[in-house]
Amino acid sequence: MRENQIKLAWNEERAAVNVFLCIPSSFSAEVVASIGWDGVTVDMQHGVTDYSSLVPMLQGITQYETAPMVRVPWNDPAIIMKSLDAGAYGVICPMINTREECEKFVGACRYAPEGYRSTGPVRAIFYAGNDYHEHATNTILTFAMIETQQAVDNIDEICTVSGLDAVYIGPSDLSVSLGGSPGGDQRDPPVMERIEAILRAAHRHDIKAGIHAMTAEYANEMVARGFD
Repeated sequence: MRENQIKLAWNEERAAVNVFLCIPSSFSAEVVASIGWDGVTVDMQHGVTDYSSLVPMLQGITQYETAPMVRVPWNDPAIIMKSLDAGAYGVICPMINTREECEKFVGACRYAPEGYRSTGPVRAIFYAGNDYHEHATNTILTFAMIETQQAVDNIDEICTVSGLDAVYIGPSDLSVSLGGSPGGDQRDPPVMERIEAILRAAHRHDIKAGIHAMTAEYANEMVARGFD
């Protein structure tokens, strides 16, 4: 099975850089993937893409070594499994607030006995290789988005879900959940306090921590703080 470049970055003890695609264009996906990011994510939550757009975008991305990623619109096993069957090497799932929600998400990404994903990687096997089923569990990454005060309250339970690789902070929703303003690159003290708490919890439980950044400046600042 082809290597996951985000996992490779982590194995090299460096932060992985992943870029989001919000425009439903296979050509723009191909161009962005050619630049050499560790991961390229098709955003099906806030981007204007659907499954019909996702497949050709993944076809463009997977011409290159970058990890093909998907942010699904919600914690729905149907779209999670279809995204993986289409060739996604990682799933970012929004609004994970409890351990039970995280278990549902991770289970949809893993074949039995670790999870309940249905077998049928119709496109993934052409991209990844004939040994896909054997190595999928150790190659595909699961990112649970932490975006609310409820999720922060449950962060230790979420981080201990078996099969979860990383938490991924959505700063805008996190700010709104605290009564603040939406927007990326948050620096307000109440938001930063939660961001630091999430980062510490992830590393305490030996999983990775990611965060959404709108600028290179903020991304570099978060890497300096210890984000993966």
